[in-house]
Amino acid sequence: MFNTSPDSASSHALTAYGWDDGWADAFAPYAAQDLMPGRVLRVDRGLCDLVTPLGTVRADTELVTPRDPMRIVCTGDWAAVDAEGDPRYVRTLLPRRTALVRSTSSKRSDGQVLAANADHAVIAVSLAAELDLGRVERFTALAWESGAQPLLVLTKADLVPDPDTLGHLVSDTETAAPGVRVLPVSSATGEGLEELGALLAPGTSVLLGQSGAGKSTLANALVGAAVQDVRTIRDSDGKGRHTTTTRDLLPLPSGGVLIDTPGLRGVGMWDAEGGVAQAFAEIEELAERCRFPDCAHEVEPGCAVLAAIDDGSLPERRLESYRKLLRENERLAARTDARLRAEMRRDWKQRQALGRHMMERKRGPMRKP
Repeated sequence: MFNTSPDSASSHALTAYGWDDGWADAFAPYAAQDLMPGRVLRVDRGLCDLVTPLGTVRADTELVTPRDPMRIVCTGDWAAVDAEGDPRYVRTLLPRRTALVRSTSSKRSDGQVLAANADHAVIAVSLAAELDLGRVERFTALAWESGAQPLLVLTKADLVPDPDTLGHLVSDTETAAPGVRVLPVSSATGEGLEELGALLAPGTSVLLGQSGAGKSTLANALVGAAVQDVRTIRDSDGKGRHTTTTRDLLPLPSGGVLIDTPGLRGVGMWDAEGGVAQAFAEIEELAERCRFPDCAHEVEPGCAVLAAIDDGSLPERRLESYRKLLRENERLAARTDARLRAEMRRDWKQRQALGRHMMERKRGPMRKP
């Protein structure tokens, strides 16, 4: 049996991967079943690699593959896995502390978990292209909703040699993400890397961003080795190619671990009302001072939000972005409700059919007159 008591958590073989007293308590029932704890390093076609007290093992996820995509094994998950056997199986997942979720597509209402149990959500934004503040706000809302602490990293800062210009870009990003640390970094010159490493250690960090944002290069710089393949961006449009195709959990030399993710072309909101509210905290605060509690901030008298736009303290672009994300989240909620209603109708029909079948069996075969 593996010793996973809270008293031993500080010296546990998995401490470097985030194991602590809380995880030890959560795992205790499974330790008595001769299972061992493991953290998922990557998932690939129904199999996953986990780091365990015995080292890295390969395990089948078939026994914990549910219909709900939100409960599928994901990089960063903590699991109870067979201590021996061929093949090994993941038997259960420990409850997640945080989960970074986006909608799977514009036509479905399912959520997709990008990473689990992250303490920091590092949003990489490339300075090689025009700064897209709307995308910054979208990623920030996604990060806040996950339960992780967002951190905005402006990559390729060496491409902006003028300090004043760089300062303006940092200031604009801070305006789009109030309460979030914004740090310019350069993997080429090393600018900001030491500070970033210190901010991420200890803990689990997930690296997010579009293709071409420099995530893989940044991951290599933080890890101190060429662990991720790197490709150049396209000259035609300045966009990157998908280099990272899986979500990998990588140990950092300064402490903690990093989950690198593939480039995200689309980041749809999924049940992210709280994240949107936190990403636009100043608008939420202004709304509390509106004359009417159900103010839509459009033409209503006594609207504190519109007053802030009139006096220039709130950019109109910011309000439009806020409205856009809320509308998107509301549309998804409506689709989710419709899906749940359809599932309830389907289950009801199945139970009804089963009831008729059991009643016919109880009555027995019909006799001919």
